[in-house]
Amino acid sequence: MNAPFDAIKFESMKFGIGQPVPRREDPTLLQGQGRYTDDLSLPGQAYAVMVRSQVAHGVIKAIDTAQAKTMPGVLGVWTGAELNAAGYGPLKTLIPVPNRDGTPMKTPTRYSLATDKVRFVGDPVAVVVAETVAQAKDAAEAVMLEIEALPAVTDARAGAEAGAPLVFDDVPGNICLDFHYGDSAKVAAAFAAAAHVTRLRLISNRIVVCAMEPRAAIGHYDPATDRYTLHAGNQGAFGLKHQMAALLKIKPEQMRILTGNVGGSFGMKGSPYPEYAGLFHASKLLGRPVKWTDERSGSFLSDQHGRDHDFDAELALDKDGNFLAVRLNGFANVGAYLANVGPLMGSMGVTRNLAAVYRTPLIEVSSRIVFTNTSPVGAYRGAGRPEANYFMERLIDTAAREMGLDRIALRRRNHIRPEEMPYKTASGTTYDSGEFTALLDKALQLADVDGFAARKAESARRGKLRGLGVGDYLEVTAPPQKEMGGLRFEPNGDVSIITGTLDYGQGHWSAFAQVLHEKLGIPFERIRLIQGDSDLLVAGGGTGGSKSIMASGAAIVEASDKVIDKGRQIAGVALEAAAADIEFKAGRFTIVGTDRGIGIMDLAEKLRGGMKLPEGVPDTLDVSHVHEAAPSAFPNGAHVAEVEVDPDTGTVAVVKYTMVSDFGTVINPLLVEGQSHGGVVQGIAQALFERTVYSEDGQFLTGSFTDYALPRASDVPSFQMAYHAVPATTNVLGAKGCGEAGCAGSLPSVMNALVDALGGKHIDMPATPERVWEALQS
Repeated sequence: MNAPFDAIKFESMKFGIGQPVPRREDPTLLQGQGRYTDDLSLPGQAYAVMVRSQVAHGVIKAIDTAQAKTMPGVLGVWTGAELNAAGYGPLKTLIPVPNRDGTPMKTPTRYSLATDKVRFVGDPVAVVVAETVAQAKDAAEAVMLEIEALPAVTDARAGAEAGAPLVFDDVPGNICLDFHYGDSAKVAAAFAAAAHVTRLRLISNRIVVCAMEPRAAIGHYDPATDRYTLHAGNQGAFGLKHQMAALLKIKPEQMRILTGNVGGSFGMKGSPYPEYAGLFHASKLLGRPVKWTDERSGSFLSDQHGRDHDFDAELALDKDGNFLAVRLNGFANVGAYLANVGPLMGSMGVTRNLAAVYRTPLIEVSSRIVFTNTSPVGAYRGAGRPEANYFMERLIDTAAREMGLDRIALRRRNHIRPEEMPYKTASGTTYDSGEFTALLDKALQLADVDGFAARKAESARRGKLRGLGVGDYLEVTAPPQKEMGGLRFEPNGDVSIITGTLDYGQGHWSAFAQVLHEKLGIPFERIRLIQGDSDLLVAGGGTGGSKSIMASGAAIVEASDKVIDKGRQIAGVALEAAAADIEFKAGRFTIVGTDRGIGIMDLAEKLRGGMKLPEGVPDTLDVSHVHEAAPSAFPNGAHVAEVEVDPDTGTVAVVKYTMVSDFGTVINPLLVEGQSHGGVVQGIAQALFERTVYSEDGQFLTGSFTDYALPRASDVPSFQMAYHAVPATTNVLGAKGCGEAGCAGSLPSVMNALVDALGGKHIDMPATPERVWEALQS
């Protein structure tokens, strides 16, 4: 572990750590000069369109491609049988969570195209390739599918019932994973001894990701080099390279991933998809690149969905309101197939985050991860962390109301205290830092909670019901994997950072450049970021789990130290002094005790000019470095939401929103504010707007923006935001991650505010006007 980054003076440099530097990406994107996958056209490319099942569950009797193959411009039509005969591998899950008895979970084999059964509406069964997109579409419509329809199941709780239709014949009860964590006997004893037990059934509704950029890809096989190149939006080129190599059954060095701009992902673009193998198969046979771009209707069906959890939650308290135990028993829907992290969210994801900021002596989680005839469910912003915080915070508010306790005082009573750090939770994690009560108090003050009664009375005069809710959250970030921190001094005088995380909207370029600028004094405007070419990477954990600055940032700091070590030796030659007498500060190498020195950029220029160096002295400042994994961090905060409800229509408006966050060292507050706003809006959307509906036979009834609601700018208020930073002790920057925390705070704060407005009446997400009106009338 490196020493803490205590040399940083956050206020010292205009573009250094802690400064609100505008995103370097924005001018390019705002001028329409971004280059997304669909913007790319390769010479001679053909176009692919997928043939998808319109039946949710059924046996494939025949796939007739004869007519489609004869249509104008068609270059080929391939089915799953042909792809399997070519030897491509299956799509795999990356996280095999064991069952409660230690046996492996069920992992049915999924190939890129269905051959035996279709298991959800949108399941791909064939790929059509033609000279134009229009020709490929016409031919795809001519592919005739004969499918014997079977009964379907779309709800996880129903899917686990006896007699439910089986998605896979060899998966009894549709149970992918029977997960359990905790000591059942101790938890049962705690509940038996409790003075009060609060019970709620809590649902985290299914979400369609709706990234701004639909998925797209170009597959190109080059026979001259025997290499495969995939152009596709993703969350990490290095990881996708290895997953694609396994899918195509080739060596990793034969696979190259190239990624330009990515228009959002939120977890959804983090893995290979069924379309990719067909693109390479066609490219190999046709001798030309093959491009596929999804349309929004296809995106609704074929992209991985998020959330979809249904839990019975219980909280046991003593007579004074001290938490004794929390228990969850429920179901998580993984859809028709396992996504790469599909089993994680409803099992370990919920478990690791359930304790939140509270001293909770005992935790028990029992969950059944269930296959259904729906689109596969994968990671979505937070991946189990917002759900766990939502469950805990709703239990606390309900317990306070049932016991006649003040909900804020109940939280304070059970907070983990600073003097208890490091604190080992009942879920096995160890918090290194945090001042949870001080942070909550700061949020309450900033939100002017003392003035809420007056605001509520004013709303009542206008015929509105007003409620206030708190979301006091903590989330466990993903542990950073090995990450590259390459630094390259370019011929034109720029300095390139090469790293394996990947920006799909976060603003990595600016944040990483600030770390490098602070550490080496390299002019901010001369720093470039290279992240989307797997050929340049020797490691890379990708972007996900709010770990990028902890991983890439630490890699940059460590790589910078290596540059300084090299630079001392080279500067010693340039300044005619011993390397041991050279010190580095603020971008300059100087001889100790003198003003003689040379700037790092000037030293790099000397090297480019052919500076003569003695044997053993490095001839470049370039570094290729790999940062070893660091522990998870624990971002936390308190969100305070106020809502107004129109009792005549059931319409809910979020009218005031305040958040105070502990993200440790904040590299760029402007970027953090943007990330927080985005996460909060997505939480508001899940709480009040986004509703997925399947029919009894598995048809997706909310498959377009006509039926699926997203919030507009007018649906969200201005946000108040402040920090209460307690730097992490487990990584060199002291950072804690911020990318997903907005969801973890907004789900409980908004729903607690709504329940408060309704006088304590519980309501499930999404709290649509219809549901709210019905709750008011019941």
